[in-house]
Amino acid sequence: MPWSKHPPREARLGLALFCLAGISALSAFLLSAAPLDEKRISIFSTVANYTLPVVERNGVDYTGLLELLEPLGGVSARLDNQRWKMRYNNVDGEFLPGQNYARVAGQSIPLKAPFLLENNRGLVPLTSIPTILPRFLGGPVSFREASRRLFIGNVGVHFTAQANRNAGPRLVLDFTSPVNPMVATEPGKLRMVFSHEPLLGPGTHTLTFGLPAIPSATYSENNGVAEIAVTGSVPLFASFSNDGRTITITPAPQAPATPLLPAAAPTPAPAPAVANLPPPAVPQYFAVVDAAHGGAETGAFLSPQLAEKDVTLSFARALRQQLQSRGLPALVLRDGDATLSLDQRASLTNQTKPSVYLCIHAVSQGNGVQVYTALLPIGGDNHGPFVDWQTAQSSLRAVSQKIAVQMAGALQKNQITARIQQAPLRPLNNLTVPALAIEIAPPAGGVPELASSAYQQSVAIAVTNALVTARMQGDLP
Repeated sequence: MPWSKHPPREARLGLALFCLAGISALSAFLLSAAPLDEKRISIFSTVANYTLPVVERNGVDYTGLLELLEPLGGVSARLDNQRWKMRYNNVDGEFLPGQNYARVAGQSIPLKAPFLLENNRGLVPLTSIPTILPRFLGGPVSFREASRRLFIGNVGVHFTAQANRNAGPRLVLDFTSPVNPMVATEPGKLRMVFSHEPLLGPGTHTLTFGLPAIPSATYSENNGVAEIAVTGSVPLFASFSNDGRTITITPAPQAPATPLLPAAAPTPAPAPAVANLPPPAVPQYFAVVDAAHGGAETGAFLSPQLAEKDVTLSFARALRQQLQSRGLPALVLRDGDATLSLDQRASLTNQTKPSVYLCIHAVSQGNGVQVYTALLPIGGDNHGPFVDWQTAQSSLRAVSQKIAVQMAGALQKNQITARIQQAPLRPLNNLTVPALAIEIAPPAGGVPELASSAYQQSVAIAVTNALVTARMQGDLP
């Protein structure tokens, strides 16, 4: 039987954005979207971080050896006279189904459970991975069997936690490399789940801080992921900065209390009681304008004197003014130099329920304006009233694209070059309203003109005209 080649896979980030070539690449993507309760093993290396399924046979956990090695280098396999033979780079291995031993690089090694062959797929017991892999890789590995997390090389990410009472209680987590955990809140707790980062825990897994609002945090590992759970006596809020190397936990912003009206002067006769007064009306916004970046997250340095976060905020305010001048209420989501995570921007927008969301970016290269709509990943099922977070925009993408066309036309009428693109720009994917991103490049005058009120006004007027047209045509409520 000829050797069946499985070429090495490149980094797995963004698989949904490219053509999926081959069964193994498609399988890898489907695994990344697998439910969290399925057994899996996570592998972290300098080449790639990825996750594989774990199957149980006779009470023993197994995974595919070919799939385990394939992202790390060139690998091939064949079945020869009932022996499963594979080659990783220049190292040969030979396995016999049902046997508790194997030969790798000419040396016999014991297995803690029999090697299995299912549909030409070679399965090895997880407990034998620390014995098998170093023979193929030529170096040691570290396997945390209880949590099924495998580390190849010096890839660990460490973190420190520091409580700060200045300017309000806060917990600052600093990481040695950028992280992007899934953040979830529940009563009395904020959970951060690290699926793709080789996070390593502190010396003690329970940390105490002496803050009444944020008393403690715990680190744990399970089923291929690491988790930091922060306890709080109040609802907590996570913000990201320093390019994903810092996460700051603070009490969640509270809505301001409704001020009490002064008591009426006493009168001889008691005033009639008023029952069932309606609650104060919640402001309804036509548009949420989101100035990208902010706070410690400066965005791009457009020039030595000009940061992207300042340009986006200035333009967001100019756009709000234009919208309101046409009778369209608008909310600037970040109306100051504050740090908001992408999840927070999406959550706040979805709660506000505007007619349209506009995210503002700025660049120093090119010219004119790029208008983006969401490029959604494959997968993501909705379950009843619950919408998949990564594909929440799916039912609104056609409307968003139609508005993008109108916006590009309005910009071109104002002599501004405009292009339309789709991109995986968060938080567009997470929004349940029509959503676009507007990326402003310099006009002919160069980068300093990005901060020019005249240029910003011309773009804002064109964007507003497009939204007014979309509303008149019934595309927006």
